Amino acid sequence: MISALSVLFVVIQLSFFTPYVFYNGGEVLLFGYTGWFLYGCIAIEKTNWKLAVFLFIGGILGFICKSSFLWMYAATCCFLWLRFSMGTKDIIGWIKNGIWIGIPAVLSLFMIYHFYLSKGANPSSITGSIKLAWETFGFPLASPILTAFSIDDLTNGLLFHDDPPMFTYFWGVIIVLICAVLSILLIWFIVKKAPHKNYALLLVVFYVVSVLFFGQSFLRQANISYEARHLRLIGLIAAPGIIYLVSRLQTGYKYLFYFICFVIAYSSYKYFVPSYFQNKNISARGYSGIAQLFIDQQSLNYIRNLDKQNTNAIFVFNSPDLSLEIERNRTITVETIGAEVSIDYDDYVYKGHAGPLFIVLPADYIGPKSTIMRKCFPGYSGFKMTMLSNDYILWEAK
Repeated sequence: MISALSVLFVVIQLSFFTPYVFYNGGEVLLFGYTGWFLYGCIAIEKTNWKLAVFLFIGGILGFICKSSFLWMYAATCCFLWLRFSMGTKDIIGWIKNGIWIGIPAVLSLFMIYHFYLSKGANPSSITGSIKLAWETFGFPLASPILTAFSIDDLTNGLLFHDDPPMFTYFWGVIIVLICAVLSILLIWFIVKKAPHKNYALLLVVFYVVSVLFFGQSFLRQANISYEARHLRLIGLIAAPGIIYLVSRLQTGYKYLFYFICFVIAYSSYKYFVPSYFQNKNISARGYSGIAQLFIDQQSLNYIRNLDKQNTNAIFVFNSPDLSLEIERNRTITVETIGAEVSIDYDDYVYKGHAGPLFIVLPADYIGPKSTIMRKCFPGYSGFKMTMLSNDYILWEAK
């Protein structure tokens, strides 16, 4: 019953419905993969060749799902080492267990580094100056509450905002710090009350590793945003513990928890239903059949006709999704230019020249942003602008 209710508790969260509205990348793959991976870690009873093969293959598959799996992989190795070694007084036993776990983990990481990480920059390698703030470690410490109860999602992001924020930065930090204290208490109660010691150990190890990894990442100002989705796994692991604690509460407190769950479920419903019908009935669709969020149907139809009329053209978009609609030509995806209207020119410039160039941009790029974008293609001149619709423009040069 605890397991079934935990699944229901996960399903009502806003993060569960998000992929049904737009594809948020490796988050979907990790959600489908990590639970089974952790189940395998619990199911294996001793250190042997089966564990070694499982860790080697599991590490590579997890990284393919999403690169952030690496911190989860590190936490998994720590958990397994402690699980098999705790209670063993002989230090040789600790070393043997470490070898069984360490060798396949190192081999897996070598493959990952050789074939991917060594090829260029990644979010954790791009850093700035050291910045210690209340949220640096407070945000990862608050992850159990922020993620298990969708607080960061329901508030449009406490510290990182895609939509208009509900709270100022000051109050966002205050809420994060309160959630951090509540999260520490929650973990403490789960560990104290949970009957399954392997589960308690798993929760503590992953919580500690996540705080250390994301804390030092935020401290170095790595290219990782203050979004709860990065720490979603902590909320997923904590869910059974939360349900277990609630099952032992008095009736009045249970009803309070039910009310909280109802609010979360209703908010998820209010987000999902209109967004689903927006995708189904209003969003633009082209060759791929996928609902396109970053262009309208009128503009997409125009682009599709240009694609049919050319065979050596280059289309430039600021959303990778739109490349799916181009069948006959090449595409380039550029990062969105922010409100400060400044870019690293080397990251945007395309010095080549092929066939016709078509740059599709939102209408609010008219002005300095359009000028910057055209300068990023020095091999082309004589640009002409076309209003595709009220919301999108096209710059073309032949």
